[in-house]
Amino acid sequence: MFNQFRKEMKKFRFILAAMVAIAGFSFVSCDKESDETKNNYTRYQDAVDAQINKKNDSAILLVAFGSTWEQAFGAFDQTIEAYKKAFPNSDVYLSYSSAICINRAAAGENGVSRNYYAPNFWLHGLGAKQYKEITVQSLQVIPGEEFSRVVNYIKDFANNSLGDLDDKYLSEVTIKLGLPLLASEEDVVTTARVINNVYSAKAAQGVVAFMGHGNPDSYDTYKANIRYNQLEEKLQEYSPNYFVGTVDAPQNYKVQVLERMKEAGITSGKVFLHPLMSIAGDHAHNDMGGDDGEDMNPADYEYNDEGEIEDLSWKCFFSQNGYSCGEDELIMKGLLEVESIRNLWVEHTRAAETLEDYYHSMFPEE
Repeated sequence: MFNQFRKEMKKFRFILAAMVAIAGFSFVSCDKESDETKNNYTRYQDAVDAQINKKNDSAILLVAFGSTWEQAFGAFDQTIEAYKKAFPNSDVYLSYSSAICINRAAAGENGVSRNYYAPNFWLHGLGAKQYKEITVQSLQVIPGEEFSRVVNYIKDFANNSLGDLDDKYLSEVTIKLGLPLLASEEDVVTTARVINNVYSAKAAQGVVAFMGHGNPDSYDTYKANIRYNQLEEKLQEYSPNYFVGTVDAPQNYKVQVLERMKEAGITSGKVFLHPLMSIAGDHAHNDMGGDDGEDMNPADYEYNDEGEIEDLSWKCFFSQNGYSCGEDELIMKGLLEVESIRNLWVEHTRAAETLEDYYHSMFPEE
């Protein structure tokens, strides 16, 4: 599967430069005077280094986009514990790739403060500890924009971008990449089966609509938005009541989901909503299940250039269009909170293979 995916990746050049997510947070040093002389980058690296407790020669770095919600923190904690159980001979760590999420989580945006750090700090720290094997597992759902950043973090690390790691070590360490949940069409088939095993009873009662994130056209790395369409198609082989839409993928917003429902003759009944994201964070609680636009009237909808209605949650939208879609129909769970789905990421980690051509020596052989 990995080699097939690599061929697909080669068709599309990276459109994003590697980004260094240096997140601000409150950090208290034991030695205040000496800490004041450090720049932020050094502080963050020191904070990460202090959390690396090398017990094994193998390390697994889980990379999530991130969140500021306590429910998401709990999902990540569960995932770390699940990985420790599944991989007892590896040290397991978690990273955020979003600088915004790192900053806001540290500030306690939703009442609980957590300090997370970007992958570059973790990879540098793991390299400094000279782990013999490092597996980076993407917790993304599709191989889109955020996944491309994960790959670029690995490349920067393997190429010793800061120039302060042992080059010989980097030429010998094994670095593996675990792919997103829906990296391949085979993954779509497997994930559809597992989702149906979990939600078939709900699909028997009404529509089960999954809300993914998706990427705008200009950021549709590896043309990954197609995975949502493919997942809906496979799910509908189990039940015509499954639908999959997104927040950001053009032509697959909630408006298009409703159009497909009506085309299928589903004009009333229950609509259960479920985030098709690793965690239930801001998008799930606001864009999907929030009260934004609750006073809108369908006759007064204003559509943007892409045919979407902004500032209107999925819950309110379907309720306003004749469906039963209230608090009782919200399935507020991230995919990592569903054990059988989380296990699919675990299996991707087991199947992780070396990311070829990630290392280019600074001193090539003559």
